[in-house]
Amino acid sequence: MYKKMNERGYNMRTVAIISDSTCDLSAELLEKYKITTFPLHIHLGEDEYSDGVNITPEQIYEWSDANKATPKTSALSPFEAKECLEKQLLTHKEVICFCISEDMSSCASVMRMAANELEAEERVFVIDSRNLSTGIGLQIIEAAILAEQGKTAQEIKEHILSLQPFVRASFVVDTLTYLYRGGRCSGVAAFAGSTLKLHPYISVVDGKMQPGKKYRGKMDKVIREYVEDLKNELKTANKERVFITHSGCEQSIIDMVRNQLEEMGWFEEILITRAGSVITSHCGPGTLGVLFIAGKE
Repeated sequence: MYKKMNERGYNMRTVAIISDSTCDLSAELLEKYKITTFPLHIHLGEDEYSDGVNITPEQIYEWSDANKATPKTSALSPFEAKECLEKQLLTHKEVICFCISEDMSSCASVMRMAANELEAEERVFVIDSRNLSTGIGLQIIEAAILAEQGKTAQEIKEHILSLQPFVRASFVVDTLTYLYRGGRCSGVAAFAGSTLKLHPYISVVDGKMQPGKKYRGKMDKVIREYVEDLKNELKTANKERVFITHSGCEQSIIDMVRNQLEEMGWFEEILITRAGSVITSHCGPGTLGVLFIAGKE
């Protein structure tokens, strides 16, 4: 059905870059890099919402605290996936679709099935980001830059796959309550964390969340120490950009992290983004991460 060029012709950029909503890129960045996103779903009890469309993180926190539960999240439906791809295939020669790690969601599988049903497997390249949040966003921006340079989808995919082992995504959680409600930590760990004011460092490794160091104390002190712990790797990172992504932190903490990164004098661009509803459903308020591409040497 979509094997041949549509008679309408293509956009100037022949490769469309699309992603699910968990990439957590701001509206300004999506517009700048000509990226289209499609929403995943959040379920608050019997009610279903679309990430970034008709639900906010604040509403999720309110519901979660009132119901003592973590919202469930889900990928888009097969119908929605086909509709999304059809729209892009009408105006682009090829499509690259980024999805949250397949160890966390079925999104990539759904998009591949949609491409198959449209008989567009040769034109649709679904990439398992092996990551989440702006760990995906870093890959998307690289892909968008290559698309602007006229690279083919295959060339872009090969570059992104070679880049993935160097993407560093980590964050520090303010409260363990949401991870406990979602079954990602035990009740004992959550209680101990609350009592002892512990804040775990969580990183994404091979597509899965992995706990690490446990910081102790108030969040401003914890976040400062977290950034300091990253500095050796930050000093040799890809200097083009670094993300500060948070799920609703105090402005003073965000400013502190920005100042820490600015004082390094290394990064050309420090980007601050707010995590969307899917990500915040699981990590809760007050979470902050510094995400970047590590040096290859």
